[in-house]
Amino acid sequence: MHSYIKKLGFLYKTYVLTILTLGYLTSEMGHFLIGVTSKATARDVHYGDIKCQLLEHLADSNVFNYTLHERCDTSPDQRSCELLVQEDGSPFCEWNYNGLGFQYQLLAGPAFIAVYSIVGVFFGMAADKFNRVRLLSLCTLISAGAIGLIGMATSYWHLILLRIMLAIGEAGTNPLSTGILSDLFSEEKRGLVMAIFNWGIYAGIGLAFPVGRYVTEMNVGGLGWRVPYYVSGMIGMIVAALAITTMTEPKRTAISEEADNDNNEVSKPRSVGQNTTTPTESSEKTSIWKVLFQPKILILCIAASIRHTGGFCFAYNADLFYRDIFPGYDLGWSLFVVTFLVGSIGVVIGGVTSDSIVKKYGIRSRVAVLAISQLIATPFAYGSIYLGPTGAMVTLAISYLFAEMWFGILFAILVESVPMSVRSTTVGAFLFWMNNFGGNVPMFVEPVRKAYDYKTALAIFYAGFYLLSSLMFGTTVLFMGKKKSKNTNVHTLAGIENGGFKNSELESGLKGFPSLENHL
Repeated sequence: MHSYIKKLGFLYKTYVLTILTLGYLTSEMGHFLIGVTSKATARDVHYGDIKCQLLEHLADSNVFNYTLHERCDTSPDQRSCELLVQEDGSPFCEWNYNGLGFQYQLLAGPAFIAVYSIVGVFFGMAADKFNRVRLLSLCTLISAGAIGLIGMATSYWHLILLRIMLAIGEAGTNPLSTGILSDLFSEEKRGLVMAIFNWGIYAGIGLAFPVGRYVTEMNVGGLGWRVPYYVSGMIGMIVAALAITTMTEPKRTAISEEADNDNNEVSKPRSVGQNTTTPTESSEKTSIWKVLFQPKILILCIAASIRHTGGFCFAYNADLFYRDIFPGYDLGWSLFVVTFLVGSIGVVIGGVTSDSIVKKYGIRSRVAVLAISQLIATPFAYGSIYLGPTGAMVTLAISYLFAEMWFGILFAILVESVPMSVRSTTVGAFLFWMNNFGGNVPMFVEPVRKAYDYKTALAIFYAGFYLLSSLMFGTTVLFMGKKKSKNTNVHTLAGIENGGFKNSELESGLKGFPSLENHL
């Protein structure tokens, strides 16, 4: 089949981007479905908090009665809950699972992230040595299988184990795909390409709202919440099959060079086929630790981890939060429009903006876009928490437009700041720290929610972390090296900020790929 795809010529790169994005989208939808189906899943599988709630048919927006809801909500125990009846003697409350609680937060966050972050490092290392397309196809197959099997779970521990399996499969998606795409596309397009690929995250989150809510309510075949997982799993299987049968491993190329700040010089960008060296090149093999512990990479990682926390807190709690504070309002489609459509526009705007200004102002401009976009998003994020239903959705849309500019730009910066030989390893290590922090800190939402209220918890860990990340991204700008060249006739790519890596690194990075080593 690959021979037919190859005949499409210039469309092949777009096709690969499409397949990789669809794979990421499917995995992310399976990842975040739990936040939408949790109430139905908890009632079936039994986990999390139990409280007095308005009966499901009375909670429908068409017949919702706020007075009855308030009486149920303030009932402290099962006995008092069951004693509440209407004038005709019929009950209007039920003592049941609400989808929240420590077990939910554990299932949504640490059960997934703890494994995802660790395995991601190993996939990053493997991506620098082995066939990335084959590894990616395997990862997509594993995650798709896990998503489908979640629909068959009958106990809480089934869900935990399958979330772990999903994490193993999805862990390789970002580092493997990032490496493939960075080798296929030039620097001038890389910000937009990375933005489109990482759009899969927001598309997955966005689709999780209508699929998780309305497909569950359709109760197809009496399967309820299980159907969304079956459908998502099948789509993932198809994507995995297309990847392994229609894609081939791209030629690895050097896309970045480390700035030599001591000499304030920049060497001319090289491809794998070039054997030239420059006076600034080190004679030693690049150390992954040396790369990771550069101040700019460390601070960028801290900033990204903080921002990731805000994103996870919103994604894991949005549907449950709005159902809790706006009972009787169906905001499923509104959340879909905001996260899927508005978020997608924000991702593209971020990529295009950073690609445009990086040519003139260098890699610092990409980081500046991160800082400014998150700062603009912050007050609107607070509005999405404290305003009424309409105001919350409007401010959420504005916040999302700016907030979601960040992910694609972040990884464009990362791949342009590290040498080719450790590129995927660096992405994997970066994701390890970013996801461990961002994925586990949301556990603190639950104790804050119980001590104060849901709004306060999200004001701290969602909107508050947007603001903090903006300040940290702003600090990162100070550590990004300036582009200077003693030879004004040498053409340099302003978005590339590396200069101290010799060509021998490319050779070591291609061990295990004889066909590519022959080009050196």
